Amino acid sequence: MSRYHEFFARVAWPALTAAFALVPYVVAAQERTNAVFTVNEIKTILSHGPWPATAPLDVTNRVSGKHEAVDFGTKLFFDERLSGPGTKSCATCHVPERNWTDNLRRSTGVAELKRNTPTLMNIAGSPWYGWDGAADSLWYQSLRPILDPRELAASPGHVAQLVRSDADLACRYRNAFGSPPAAGDDEAVFVNVGKALAAFQETLGSGRTPFDHFREALAKNAPPSAWHYSEAAQRGLKLFIGKAGCTNCHSGPNFTNGEFFSTGLSRHAPNGIADPGRAVGVRLALDSRFNLLGPYNDDRSGAGAAHTRSALLEKADAGTADFKVPSLRNLFLTSPYGRDGSIDTLADVVRHYAGADPTRMHAKDGQPGKPLNLSAAEQNDLVVFLESLSTFSNPWRPEHSEHCH
Repeated sequence: MSRYHEFFARVAWPALTAAFALVPYVVAAQERTNAVFTVNEIKTILSHGPWPATAPLDVTNRVSGKHEAVDFGTKLFFDERLSGPGTKSCATCHVPERNWTDNLRRSTGVAELKRNTPTLMNIAGSPWYGWDGAADSLWYQSLRPILDPRELAASPGHVAQLVRSDADLACRYRNAFGSPPAAGDDEAVFVNVGKALAAFQETLGSGRTPFDHFREALAKNAPPSAWHYSEAAQRGLKLFIGKAGCTNCHSGPNFTNGEFFSTGLSRHAPNGIADPGRAVGVRLALDSRFNLLGPYNDDRSGAGAAHTRSALLEKADAGTADFKVPSLRNLFLTSPYGRDGSIDTLADVVRHYAGADPTRMHAKDGQPGKPLNLSAAEQNDLVVFLESLSTFSNPWRPEHSEHCH
């Protein structure tokens, strides 16, 4: 069975079946009043675009956007030799055909982890990475799974020796960084591997969705007859930006504010031990020599580390278990959902928030959430809207790469 057919059997078909199960409710909902958007609502809708959004180059990574670094990072991403046992690669958990995740409840590298694998799609430009924000740059985040004994279980020495000893990798390293991998500095070579991996991941972006076409029509003041966007999706969008309050966290073109939020989901990892989330993640980021306050930040002005410096004053409450707000783009393809992968479908996600206890939910500013009180028909409309943020088209294709010279 091909990877595509496996994906369709395990993920797409069950998701489509769940979506079609909603049809009677959606058809019934068509009899209700169609969405009418106010001037302020249209302004909010337009703030979720345009798409694709161009992320600026990472000033902390001198090879960000450099073709030779992307080429080198691509080779590294799929190379199982990067792992200690030589049996796992970054692509083990971040599978291209699965929208750069694995559709498992929890990541499994050398061993099973306690969290769900987040997608790499549209990952560029975030201030923090990982569910708990334990990395303040994409290149630092790219180093963490290499060192984690549960993921790739390698070391800087192992990675540096691989790059030095393999003629093709050493050549691509030289093309990316302008000099051969240093013979006596494993850590410098290791960090540059992370920067090349980041340069590759910055190129992973999703395509335009039905929502994006609708938003563009609104931006052009096109009449409703030209919208080509289902009435159920329009009603769901109105709920998303209004009654449901989703834009409090899922804002901007990538449908995330990049911050941390208490979702009301279980605070515990599968083994029953509490998962403290951001409270520990921020300390891990600040304590690492690979953070943007350390010696490997290529931005000598220090401007790129502003969010890291501000985190020194961050007050993380260990009792709230805050986790990073994920992007909603291509959400349809990245089930199961939640930090621990405990929610199977988009309908279940909406149902969770529709019935969540607001005292268990709060944003970074400490303000409590509000009960949504969504009816069954409203929940279905919201699911239809969320589905419109996805496309089955993954624009990434592997490039044929000749042997380096």
